Amino acid sequence: MKKFWYLIVFVSVLLSCSDNNRSNKNPYIPSYTVNLSVDMNLPAYSNLKFVSNAVIVPNYGAKGIIIFNTGSGYNAFDAACPNQPITACTAMTIDGINAVCSCDKTAYSLFTGLGGKEYPLKQYRVEVTGTVIHVYN
Repeated sequence: MKKFWYLIVFVSVLLSCSDNNRSNKNPYIPSYTVNLSVDMNLPAYSNLKFVSNAVIVPNYGAKGIIIFNTGSGYNAFDAACPNQPITACTAMTIDGINAVCSCDKTAYSLFTGLGGKEYPLKQYRVEVTGTVIHVYN
């Protein structure tokens, strides 16, 4: 009987584990290698020290990288519209806590990456060491 309970606990733990990342498979956004570090002590990135602020770092990913302070950490998303062909739209713009697509005006939450369309924002991994934010895939 004890072995049965151990098996149930083991299976429960195994099923509750996840890699905490949503799938980044999106037919509209190519998979570019991203390896970016920004220092929040620099004036261009100092707004990231405060909750609910975001910046767009151009020339990385498909259309730039949006870095957002969630209050409990940082999110990084590609600035390309996730539900439009890459050549159809310019980079997304930041409107408060949302990123807005220039083609269809869809707003995507910078907390979750969701926007009510088929594909969410393409998300990248983030590590913070002191005042340096490292974004990579």
